Amino acid sequence: MLITVHAKALPNAIGADPVIISIKAITGLQFDQVRFTVKPGATVKIVLTNSDDMSHNLLITQPGAREAVVDAALKLGDQGPKVGYVPDMPEVLWSIPLLDPGENQSITFTAPTKEGVYPYVCTYPGHGFVMFGAMYVTNNDKMPPLKDDLNIPSVRRNEGQGGNGGHAGHTGPAHPYEETPPFLYRTFIEDAGPAAIAVRLTDNLSYCWDAGSCRLRYAWQGDFLDMSVLWRGHKQAVAKVLGTVFYRDKSEYPLRVGRPGMIPDVQFKGYRLVERYPEFHYLINGIEVYELIKPNADGTGLLRTFRIPDANQSIWFVSGSDDGITYTSSTGNWTGNAVKIDPADAKQFTITMTKKEGGLL
Repeated sequence: MLITVHAKALPNAIGADPVIISIKAITGLQFDQVRFTVKPGATVKIVLTNSDDMSHNLLITQPGAREAVVDAALKLGDQGPKVGYVPDMPEVLWSIPLLDPGENQSITFTAPTKEGVYPYVCTYPGHGFVMFGAMYVTNNDKMPPLKDDLNIPSVRRNEGQGGNGGHAGHTGPAHPYEETPPFLYRTFIEDAGPAAIAVRLTDNLSYCWDAGSCRLRYAWQGDFLDMSVLWRGHKQAVAKVLGTVFYRDKSEYPLRVGRPGMIPDVQFKGYRLVERYPEFHYLINGIEVYELIKPNADGTGLLRTFRIPDANQSIWFVSGSDDGITYTSSTGNWTGNAVKIDPADAKQFTITMTKKEGGLL
């Protein structure tokens, strides 16, 4: 298997003994060594061993670029496997492509001369938001206390790990991290495209948003997801919804521009976290849309707040029939299952979706 080395990764310290960092990919979507320090300009050799039973890679990114790189890797779609889920972008400094279970490879490079925290991450779909670590480039070898280090996964801050980030008997949790809602996974999930985002809103309320088609696919109550088959690396594996689906989108597409019968072209542009809730950013017919989904007051449904800052035509929200939901809107006039929003009101409006009594899909 070939190693992808960007041109700028070639060592410039000829003859220098490298600092050797051994990292294992282990069970539970984890790197055993979650952080380490190197001097600016040092020659560094990272040896990656895949001790897990599924494939993993390792990318080192520019400071602060991990999530952008993970998103770019996911957007590779069908091309992802061909390039080892390594996107061609300047934020990726060095990379080792996918290793099968039991394989190991190394990469040697010259550390940046600029001090900072340089993330490393596995960008196999569904891994990048939980499987990462931090390379500290520093002259003083100092790192924050493990429990306070926001550059590593939250579950790893509670380990008795000391020194330079060594691993102390970690075998990987049954779940990659323990989180208090809201939180999300980028994952393969049933009844959605390959760019699905599963969001846990409350202890009892979740939804699936499809980044490929830019739409809310479904919502459920009860437990969150069973990811075990997916984590074991089975081909065509998906995460399984553990709760009861009460809403499933049955419209051709919920947002329309100008006329209610016109299905728009869509393009996903990413998301940002607003008080830990993802706000999705996408285009409909070239018009920017921002969508933030939260639980309603009593946890029986969803509040979908749309921002369309440059709306210059009427916006229509169209629901499908028999989708398990009662709808209200903060503005506009309903005609059947569609509400018309004037351009001025489309700057921000909220659709409230309440579960119908006994509604199961």
